[in-house]
Amino acid sequence: MEKNLTAVPHALNPSQRAAHYGHRGAVMWLTGLSASGKSSLAMALEHALTTLGYSCYVLDGDNVRKGLNANLGFSPADRSENIRRVGEVAALFADAGLICITAFISPYRADRARARQSCGEAFHEIHVAADLATCEARDPKGLYKKARSGELREFTGISAPYEIPEHPQLAIDTGHESIAASVQKLVAYVERNLPLDVNCASRRMPSSIRSGF
Repeated sequence: MEKNLTAVPHALNPSQRAAHYGHRGAVMWLTGLSASGKSSLAMALEHALTTLGYSCYVLDGDNVRKGLNANLGFSPADRSENIRRVGEVAALFADAGLICITAFISPYRADRARARQSCGEAFHEIHVAADLATCEARDPKGLYKKARSGELREFTGISAPYEIPEHPQLAIDTGHESIAASVQKLVAYVERNLPLDVNCASRRMPSSIRSGF
């Protein structure tokens, strides 16, 4: 089948897209245990970066499983496929010139490595490093309680492994730092690695959007 496929070139190259948006495309890949704060961080980061003039979008684990990956379960094979698909979609976002912020447990190093391979230099691995005790104490969805009782199988940190990133670009311990402080670190990281052409971005951003933040 692949031999019958021919990639169609885009009319815009990465430099042209960066000139349009005022920054390069990227994937900010947040990985960590359930209840480590990934989704809260991702949404707060999206808000903060948009306020500054960046163009970004969040792919969240639960949201994606309600749509794109609704046919997948939580077996090791399905979890790997879940991350494979997300990695490919995130790469498309980055190729389009946007900053894609992902919030997925993504427990296996091999799956995160494959996502990095799909995204290339645009991939930034962020370890949301709250420990198991902290995450289990939060348990906002009651998932750890269900996992401990045996009601929920293949649950990361309890009955399924989480492979800690060996060389993340950034590690944030939400067990000891507030969401606000963590977001500040993330914004600083983005500003260092994806400098914004403020004049370009602010020139295009409608005042109605700017005033909404």
